[in-house]
Amino acid sequence: MTALRLPNPDGSTRAYRPRGEPRRFAAGAPLASRTVFSAAHVVADPYADTAPDSPAAVDWDATLAFRRHLWAHGLGVAEAMDTAQRGMGLDWSGAAELIRRSAAEARAVGGRIACGVGTDQLPPGPASLDEVRKAYEEQLALVEETGSQAILMASRALAAAAQGPDDYLALYGHLLRQAGEPVVLHWLGPMFDPALEGYWGSADLDAATDTFLEVVAAHPDKVDGVKISLLDAGREVDLRRRLPEGVRCYTGDDFHYPELIAGDEPAAGGRFSHALLGIFDPLGPLAAEAVRVLDTGDVKGFRELLDPTVELSRHLFRAPTRFYKTGVVLLAWLSGHQDHFTMVGGLQSARSLPHLARAYELADGLGLFPDPELARDRMAALLTVNGGIR
Repeated sequence: MTALRLPNPDGSTRAYRPRGEPRRFAAGAPLASRTVFSAAHVVADPYADTAPDSPAAVDWDATLAFRRHLWAHGLGVAEAMDTAQRGMGLDWSGAAELIRRSAAEARAVGGRIACGVGTDQLPPGPASLDEVRKAYEEQLALVEETGSQAILMASRALAAAAQGPDDYLALYGHLLRQAGEPVVLHWLGPMFDPALEGYWGSADLDAATDTFLEVVAAHPDKVDGVKISLLDAGREVDLRRRLPEGVRCYTGDDFHYPELIAGDEPAAGGRFSHALLGIFDPLGPLAAEAVRVLDTGDVKGFRELLDPTVELSRHLFRAPTRFYKTGVVLLAWLSGHQDHFTMVGGLQSARSLPHLARAYELADGLGLFPDPELARDRMAALLTVNGGIR
């Protein structure tokens, strides 16, 4: 295959010859030893005449086709999460439509789905705790009406309104008592959203963890699991050891997921994390294959498949981490899951050309592209249009 010239951060270029053959990961048996969700991206409508502040225009056919791709490989879909640009281009109206459509699609194909519940319908500016509660209730009702599992997301409005841990304990306790089925509690760290600094009532993570676990301990029958997105493996391991029996830990750590999913040695208690990860959007088929290997008890084989993907994940999620979606959508385009590299809110411009080129190189090295020649040609076009590289 013809080589490409890829840009370096210092302004120079380097030659890169793509691999000729992809790796093949066929759909297989349902995943057994771990519950695994991919937080899926949305596909923008590139022909919509939108402005930066206008509502998102979504290509529904391509968006739902990507979810069918994930379900076909045995993964669950975590819908309307931050990977779908929730709060970064996708407003509540768009998220509500996404939830309705994806839930209907999940029913049609028998796919597992859980959907994000937040407070992003609130107008900009300060909100009272009562307004935050009502916003959560509205979204929880919609998700439950669709038959989906609810994921109680962290709320920017709550972070701004709460005066301390007691406000979190009261509001989450109220929501959990209202929930019809067990939910997933999502702790998203400020590296993903700076507005969530000090969540659970304290910037001290030890104190915040204590409050978080107090919520869980008070309502273990209403908490299916907790999703931790702090990019701190040691803290997640400590937290999951303190969870009540039967409450799952879903890792959201896109830096350390292989070791967290593999779990502790039996002598250390044998605890492990399930997964709800943005990186499993581009890694879907490979991640599913790795978990099937783990299902057989082959931890070494699981790590051999998944460990080499960490370099790509750390690259996509490097600071400012909240812009990881740009690399995720790039890889979906290069993989042929969509026909363009346009994002809701114009976020295709949120990462530099050298960053995108390195993402392509790492993904190609892993064999992620079903058609390496298509990926090469699309990357060449991107480099020519955006960097004048021929």
